[in-house]
Amino acid sequence: MKYFFLILFTISGINPTFSDERLRSFINENSNYIIKSSSKTVDNILKKVDDFNEESVTQFLTLWKNKKLYYIKKSKNIVLAKKADDNSYKVFDIFSKPLIKKLSKKNLKKIKPNSGVRAKISSALVRFQIFSKDEEKRLNSIKALEKKILPEHLDLLRKALSLEQNIMLRDRLQNLLYLAILEFSQNKIEKIKVLDKLSGNTSIEIRAAFSKVLRTSKIMATDDLKKLKNKNVARIIIPEKTIKNKYGEAEPINILFKNKPELNILKAYEIAERSGYVNKRVSLENIKNILESNIENGKVFGVNVIELNNFSKRIDIYNKFAVENNKELYKTVSDLENDLSKFHFYTTYTEKSKKVTDKAIQILSSINLKVKFYKYLDLLIDGLSLASIYFLGAIGLAITFGVMRVINMAHGEFIMMGAYTGYIVQLYISNHTLSLIIAFPLAFLITFLAGVIMERLVIRHLYKNPLDTLLATFGISIALQQLAKNIFGTQARPLTSPQWLDGALTINDDLSISYIRIAIFILGLIFFSLLLFVMKKTRFGLETRSVTQNPAMAANMGINPEKINMLTFGFGSGIAGIAGVAIGLFSKVTSELGSEYIVQSFMTVVVGGVGSIWGTLAGASLIGFLQKIIEWFNPSNTLAAQTYMIIFIILFIQFRPRGLIALKGRAANDQ
Repeated sequence: MKYFFLILFTISGINPTFSDERLRSFINENSNYIIKSSSKTVDNILKKVDDFNEESVTQFLTLWKNKKLYYIKKSKNIVLAKKADDNSYKVFDIFSKPLIKKLSKKNLKKIKPNSGVRAKISSALVRFQIFSKDEEKRLNSIKALEKKILPEHLDLLRKALSLEQNIMLRDRLQNLLYLAILEFSQNKIEKIKVLDKLSGNTSIEIRAAFSKVLRTSKIMATDDLKKLKNKNVARIIIPEKTIKNKYGEAEPINILFKNKPELNILKAYEIAERSGYVNKRVSLENIKNILESNIENGKVFGVNVIELNNFSKRIDIYNKFAVENNKELYKTVSDLENDLSKFHFYTTYTEKSKKVTDKAIQILSSINLKVKFYKYLDLLIDGLSLASIYFLGAIGLAITFGVMRVINMAHGEFIMMGAYTGYIVQLYISNHTLSLIIAFPLAFLITFLAGVIMERLVIRHLYKNPLDTLLATFGISIALQQLAKNIFGTQARPLTSPQWLDGALTINDDLSISYIRIAIFILGLIFFSLLLFVMKKTRFGLETRSVTQNPAMAANMGINPEKINMLTFGFGSGIAGIAGVAIGLFSKVTSELGSEYIVQSFMTVVVGGVGSIWGTLAGASLIGFLQKIIEWFNPSNTLAAQTYMIIFIILFIQFRPRGLIALKGRAANDQ
């Protein structure tokens, strides 16, 4: 019989139904503590539930935390409740959920744990979920720990890591264990091993963990440095002369960066006073009260009150009073400096082991060097991206303005026409990849024809007066913008990139390159290669260069300059249309799209050298990198960056009016 009861007890201990019953009894016996729980009383309940079935406890704690529990006012039993149609509530059991009965609203009350209680319940849930058979629950537990790790989680993580079979979850647990060891472990050898394993990891979480290792105490004072022999001193602070660096160490103030000292004289004196090394400084308010209380017949200690308007005189009178009455003298800043010269100010690392902090500083400094490298690389890539955009916007203008000397203010509107072409194509073709394959040549064709029509109707009559082309094309620009507004409205239209261009190539936490930027850069290289091929290896390119360098000689050789001018202008306009499709993928497609790029396009062509494809590439690179570098120093003010860039370009043109790569021929002679 004895063995029968032993076997029965063992079986019942692992039976979920029996465990639910035991937990239900426990909950109802302790219902008062659950109903009126606080952050102080909840700990007792959370410790005791460890003895019950994991799944049942998880269910109960989750319901409690999410404010799903009710209690019956008369019996204090804790239940689930759901509102019925007849203004009553259906009452259910917490675990098996059979309908117990219906109760009116006045017989039930909702349990509403406060935020402190819910936080402690969440922490307790981690203990049960991290060992769950359900991978999703284990993942949720890990996510909760990633938000906040507590000292009691250290052993929990060790055990969970030893049991975890899922590789992805195991990696996250391993990383969490490393962070927990760095923050809470008392074993310095273990900490140093973890620091070595994390060496080279530039993630934000790891850097934050290193920073926690290097946390320092409040500033303290001492009269003898020998007293600090057994302390892990982070830095010795010199008032008004040192600052704290990122590793918790002291550094001299850098006047160029206008660093504020970590500790000024007045604050240092307060610290020395709290440490019992100096007497409390007499305040000006105390001096005022003492002098006012000793006014007799318009005099203070025999001195006319009117003389107290002078600060030095007021202090002298008080100090005479202090000497005669054995009171504390008023001390000036220089007096305070003299007093403080006998003392030393310092902070200690919260980490007791100097070997651990030295190792952390060594590894963190190497990590920061990598981070700095990635930041510079990110700046370089940003510059390349912006240069690619400027190149795409300017390359068509490099032909019409640089080669033909036509100041085409409507160039931006050809970019806008290309972007709207892409938008219209996507209205009929839902596949965004296919729509772009069609949009690029179609945009070239439409803007090519528009450029030819514009050249035949307007531009060809103004070749002898280049400045007149500015006024004529400016009027055409306004007309095209208004036409776009009439057709498409003023609201921005979407030009959606294919799904494979969404997202970014993430190298690490400090370097991420969007796929659309990579695509624009590659497109710029393709454009550059095609233009070089057309201008250097085709008959059209040869005839264009001939007309550019010497139109009269080209005509004598059988080339029709008018035809070449027409095709060249159309070609430049067509390229602007293709650029418009590319720019529309990451910019708002509106009637003002072109005006946003026309100024940069002209600057790119002029700085690079009019008429030169290589010059346009050089100009786009110079302006793109320059703007990003200026923005890097002042990221909150992009308008200032553009202003500084324009000032630089004006100065640059003064010293190199033909640009970076000057073109020989008509474009050069006309300057």
